[in-house]
Amino acid sequence: MTGFKFFFPILSGATFGERLLACLGALIGIGLTGLICGLSFGNHAQLPLIVAPMGASAVLLFAVPASPLAQPWPIVGGNTISALVGVSVLHLVKDPLYAAGLAVGLAILIMSLTRSLHPPGGAAALTAVVGGALVKDAGFWFPFVPVALNSIVLVMFGMLYHKAMRRPYPHRPQPQPVNVHNTADKPAVLRAGFTDGDIDAALAGMHETFDIDRADLDALLRDVEQKALERAHGDLTCADIMSRDIISAPSDTSPEAARALLLAHDIRTLPVIGPDGALLGTVGLRELAGLPDGGSLPVSRARTARASDPAISLLPILTDGLSHAVVITDQGGAVEGIISQTDLLAALGKSLLRKG
Repeated sequence: MTGFKFFFPILSGATFGERLLACLGALIGIGLTGLICGLSFGNHAQLPLIVAPMGASAVLLFAVPASPLAQPWPIVGGNTISALVGVSVLHLVKDPLYAAGLAVGLAILIMSLTRSLHPPGGAAALTAVVGGALVKDAGFWFPFVPVALNSIVLVMFGMLYHKAMRRPYPHRPQPQPVNVHNTADKPAVLRAGFTDGDIDAALAGMHETFDIDRADLDALLRDVEQKALERAHGDLTCADIMSRDIISAPSDTSPEAARALLLAHDIRTLPVIGPDGALLGTVGLRELAGLPDGGSLPVSRARTARASDPAISLLPILTDGLSHAVVITDQGGAVEGIISQTDLLAALGKSLLRKG
């Protein structure tokens, strides 16, 4: 496979198929941007239909849409602000060499201060300085028409394109775990393993700036920890530790009867079964608290897994502060077992003793 190394992606997580989609998106996006802007300019032939920095913006927007540098505000704000900086410098500094360097340097500074850092913004600032007579004659119109207009059209198409491809854009960083119990303690998942300070110290020690959101980096590292645990304890499956004598309730069970079942068996989660025998969801004391009798069950979405799944894979679910049990179902949705926090804790304790 070494002969085909040039076909392997440089960026982690990228695939050749995704690169082809990026090519298609950029092709349509740039063409559509030029077309729409050309129709918008009308007879103003002295204005360029599309500026060169849009090509670089398209690379980020379609090839690395999760990058913080490729989000809507950096694309629109970064390009527009940088072009404004370039035009301003052009009017204040007559020497083109000094003006070019100053424009790009100031653009980086102001984009950083406005949280709109976007690499093509440097090109927009440079274009404003060395773009020739057309750009110079446009003056302070240039940052808005065509730069801002180009950027807005490109971003709007990017949103539609990624939605059609079922890819999230704008990118939303992974949410940080929260303490659902309204106390000052950190969530359980953050009390063990690495801390935010460890990440900051590692980043500082590497003396590098990485093109990834800080929250995404935290989520990635925690997922790596989980994958390592699954590899180390993957021989223990859900089938090995699940309870098979299931206390459940049909969907027409009254809240009073469901509450009585939970209390009689001292359990926190009650699977609710539909007429066809498939799992509909779960109900617990939290949902039943203060609920008047005589109504219908307040069924919540069940957290489920398969019997063949590694038991350790349930750890993130059962430590989120909300879930007390995971229901094990077959492919048809029928309940095969249930694993509570106690079940998993006891199994992991024995596994650690055995491996130790």
